[in-house]
Amino acid sequence: MLAQQIIPAASPELRGIRMDVEITEYDCNKETVTNVYDIEPHLRDGLHLPRHNRYYQAKIDGRYVKRGLKDFSEIPNLYVITITNYDIFGYDYMMYTVRNRCEEIPELGYDDGLTFLYFNTKGKKGGSQGIKNMLRYIQNSDSKNAVDEATREIDTYVKKVKNLPEVEAGYMTLGDWIDGIVEDAKRDMEEEVRREVTEKVKEEVTKEITEEVTNKVTEEVTNKVTEEVTKKVTEEVTNKVTEEVTNKVTEEMTEQSIKAVIEIYQEYHDTKENAVMKLRGKFPDYANQAEELVERYWKEN
Repeated sequence: MLAQQIIPAASPELRGIRMDVEITEYDCNKETVTNVYDIEPHLRDGLHLPRHNRYYQAKIDGRYVKRGLKDFSEIPNLYVITITNYDIFGYDYMMYTVRNRCEEIPELGYDDGLTFLYFNTKGKKGGSQGIKNMLRYIQNSDSKNAVDEATREIDTYVKKVKNLPEVEAGYMTLGDWIDGIVEDAKRDMEEEVRREVTEKVKEEVTKEITEEVTNKVTEEVTNKVTEEVTKKVTEEVTNKVTEEVTNKVTEEMTEQSIKAVIEIYQEYHDTKENAVMKLRGKFPDYANQAEELVERYWKEN
């Protein structure tokens, strides 16, 4: 299980995604990914979540389609789970399950392995008592709302997290977390950085080029050349700076993800050797560094 998992954009002008929580299940040999769960809490309305989730689904699936893949049944099942404290469909259900189907033959099985689940913490219809208990706890993660085995188990983990020294003093409940997810600024951070860097580079380059060209040519030529050169240089510099910023953010988040994964392996009493093997499978780009990373982040008792 990983939090804040980033899938970068294919190019600087496109948008990447940041998964709030990703859970990956493997087969019995722990070699092949069989199920992927993307959990996304949302407060802010107006995102058009069905299309938002369609984009997330495409980016997530893209990670499992390697060059030369011929058997597409190897793509793992994907569950995109959205949790909101408002009803995006307006039918007052606590749970909506959405799958692709054939309109002409509704009973026809269409096994694409894709399921969208929308949970409404304020819904009254459908679901089960267990789901109702879980949604109540998510909305307000107080111990008094831990009323069954599942919510009590989660409440135990929540209490452990609250006591960790690396957790900020201003700890948020899960309900607060959903409400605070409106700060999708995290998700939009890359776009913000790109805009700020672009504006700054434009200003600096425009000033520098204008002064340089003005000393060499007449006012008429200066105006024309400045416009053309400024546009070209600004685009080149902006693309370069944006790429560097994107790569730096991606590397830092990957390092944090690897550290978290190693700590989870150790918490569940795995061995260093197994941790190295699993790490190579989960982060193939870091396969050669797996042993070094395990040594770095493995906490000796």
